[in-house]
Amino acid sequence: MDKSNMTSNKPDNQPWWRNRNRVVFILFIVIAGYFLWTEHRAHIVPYLTWILLGACLLLHGFMHRGHGHGEHSHGADDPESKVKR
Repeated sequence: MDKSNMTSNKPDNQPWWRNRNRVVFILFIVIAGYFLWTEHRAHIVPYLTWILLGACLLLHGFMHRGHGHGEHSHGADDPESKVKR
């Protein structure tokens, strides 16, 4: 068998702009986004302030979940739980 005709299964180390499928997909997304924006901006723009405010509240709720807010231990080895008399 001639090894020069065999294809390898190694991934290409080409930049993303050299891959034709990725460029076509990105162009499709950009064009679809443009048409979605032009057709729906009359419905979105009046409510944009409320959408952004809602997104802020939603993100605030997700951020509190990550740092353990409200999960304080009140065990015997906690120095703040001991009452000074």
